[in-house]
Amino acid sequence: MRKSILHESHAHESHAADPEPDIPISSVATILVSSEAPEHPIDHAFDGQRGPGATRWIAAQPGEQQLIIAFDAPQTIRRIIVEVEEREAWRTQELQLSVSSNGGETYRQLRCQEFTFHPGVTWECEDWAMAESHVTHVKLAIKPDKGRKDLSASLTSLILRG
Repeated sequence: MRKSILHESHAHESHAADPEPDIPISSVATILVSSEAPEHPIDHAFDGQRGPGATRWIAAQPGEQQLIIAFDAPQTIRRIIVEVEEREAWRTQELQLSVSSNGGETYRQLRCQEFTFHPGVTWECEDWAMAESHVTHVKLAIKPDKGRKDLSASLTSLILRG
């Protein structure tokens, strides 16, 4: 067995290389969502399960949906990771990500992303770097499909890192 005792300077270097920690949404925020299917609640987007086949949130009804994270205290956000899986329908889902620094009175759009799903592509993951401070609210507007009106929005995970 190979081993080495880390000295104080080595321990600090190792910690500096670690990625930003996940913001523990369930302890620092309230989630507002326009709808959720009973078997696929919004809790699934924040349960730590990630990747293809993980639990996911699915809206209770078709059409555009909104998800708002209202923080108890302002946060600094350095990365947002969004994962979406669609195994059944061909569709192009659009996500619009916005933040507020004034208690949700106004929002500033940061990203607009489309995910196109078909039998060869059922999984999408975006990892967005940013430098947003004093964030009071994060809003995700989701259009489940740009063409059809009968599909429900879904989200596998939404990870915020500070």
